[in-house]
Amino acid sequence: MKAVIFEQHGGPEVLKYADAPDPKIKANEVLVEVRACALNHLDVWARVGLPGIEIPLPHILGNDIAGVVREAGELVTWVSAGDEVLLQPGVSCGHCLECLSGRDNLCPEYDILGYRRHGGYAELVAAPGVNAVPKPKALSFEEAAALPLVTITAWHMLVTRARVEPGEDVLIHAAGSGVGSVGIQIAKLRGARVIATAGSDEKLEKARELGADETINYTNADWPKEVRRLTGRQGVDVVFEHTGAETWPGSVAALKRNGRLVTCGATSGYDARTDLRQVFYRHVSLLGSFMGSKSELLEALKFIERGQIRAVIDRTLPLAEARRAHELMEDRAQFGKLVLVP
Repeated sequence: MKAVIFEQHGGPEVLKYADAPDPKIKANEVLVEVRACALNHLDVWARVGLPGIEIPLPHILGNDIAGVVREAGELVTWVSAGDEVLLQPGVSCGHCLECLSGRDNLCPEYDILGYRRHGGYAELVAAPGVNAVPKPKALSFEEAAALPLVTITAWHMLVTRARVEPGEDVLIHAAGSGVGSVGIQIAKLRGARVIATAGSDEKLEKARELGADETINYTNADWPKEVRRLTGRQGVDVVFEHTGAETWPGSVAALKRNGRLVTCGATSGYDARTDLRQVFYRHVSLLGSFMGSKSELLEALKFIERGQIRAVIDRTLPLAEARRAHELMEDRAQFGKLVLVP
C-alpha cells in the first residue's frame, strides 16, 4: 500500500510518501480502506517528538479516519466487508475498571490511532473492531473523517466536564482550530452564549457563521478586558482552553466568580503561569479534560446525523501532500480541519 511515513522526528520534511506493508489484523480487529483522514495537532507533536513518549519508527500518523471495511476479524460480528465506517480514535483495553465504567479515555493502556500505533495516512489501516462506527449516510467520507477526535474532545470538555448550562457565557479559544470550530457548535447546542476568539477578521467572521454571538481578536493584548466588557464586567461562566501558555493567564482572569476553566491541550506551550489569588479569591475551578469515551462519540453522533453539529473543513489535499498539510497547520493557515485523501 501507499502511505506517508517518517523514519525520524523533525519538521514536515521528514514525511515521505512511500510504499509500506499492508496491515495484518487480529481476530478482534478490522481492516479499513481509508477514504479520508483528517489532521490534528497531535500529528504534529508525534512527528516532532514528545519528551518521554516513545513512538516506534518508521511510523504512520493519522487519528481521524473514515473508510470502507475490507476485512473483519472472526470475532467482529457487528460490521462486515463493504460497510462504510468512521473510526473512534481512542484505543483502550476494554477490561479494566475505567473501561468497564464507561471511562475508557482514562484506561491505563489508552492509546490513539496514529499516535503510538499506525494510523490513517495510508491506503489501509487496522483498528479494533469496537472502534468501527457506522458512517452517517448524509456525510461524505471527508466530513466523517473531520469529526471524531475533535467532537469527542469538545463534547467531553463542555458536556461532561464543564457541564455547560443554558444561558451561560462560554469563551471558546482559537475558533479556527478543529476543536474550536466544533466547540462553538456544542456550546450553542447546550444553549450557551458564545464568545469566540481568533487571530484574523476572516476567522472571526467564520466563527460568527458557526453561531458565535460575539468575537474577539486575541492578537489584541487587552482581549481579557474585552471579555469583561461583553459580560457586563462579570466574566464568563466557562472558558474552553486548549492553547496553553499564551492565553492561560488571560483565560483565568476572564472567569467570573465560581467560573470553570476546562483545558485539553497546550499548543502554545505547557508552562503556563497561574496567579493563585485569581483561583481562590474568586472560587474558580480548573478542570482537566482528555479525549472522550466511545459512548460520548455515539451520543454526539445523534446531533451530527440531525445536522446540529457539522464538519468544518478548510480544504482537502491528496495524501501525497501531507507535508504541505502539516505546514499549513503549523502556520495556523486553516479554519477548521485539513483532510487528506488517498
